[in-house]
Amino acid sequence: MTRSTQQTRSTQRPPDPARRDNILQATLDVVAEYGTAGTTMRRVAERADVPLGSMTYYFQDKQQLLVESFTLLAERFSAAFREQLSAAATREEARDVVTDIICGPFGEPQTQLLNFELYSFASCDDAVRTVLRNWLAESRATLQLHFDAVTARGIDALIEGLMIHNSFDPSPATREQITDLIGRLVAGGQSAG
Repeated sequence: MTRSTQQTRSTQRPPDPARRDNILQATLDVVAEYGTAGTTMRRVAERADVPLGSMTYYFQDKQQLLVESFTLLAERFSAAFREQLSAAATREEARDVVTDIICGPFGEPQTQLLNFELYSFASCDDAVRTVLRNWLAESRATLQLHFDAVTARGIDALIEGLMIHNSFDPSPATREQITDLIGRLVAGGQSAG
């Protein structure tokens, strides 16, 4: 086999899905550290420990890389959110799950940085705006497993708002205060079922 035949075959190999997933995760890590503006193919390649030249096997450009990374982030959050709320048997349990979501990993600093970047990038990019809108719709649909549509919308906004406020407030809302706020909102709404 000639060298040119070997090169042709090697360039025709399908991209490795594990490497692709690794690149997407590395992109989220880089975005959390440098923001979307500071995210470069070079930084992502270094973080993913892949040759810079191989990045184009998986992604055409930075735009595609960011869109797919934010899509992965939204899918992960939606799946975890649905899993936790689906396990709740009552509205009270659902209220407690929402409190856990706000006070747990969803509210951690790196997660919040990614949320800020997602919202910011979505404000100027149609593809990422669609990702964000789909995520919002999925979150509300999940909340409607336990709450009426209006209450679900309010709780969804409360989740985002409290996590943002707690990220910056020198005296963030306590778990007890968050549970109380959700309870007040739920008390004004109707049951979903």
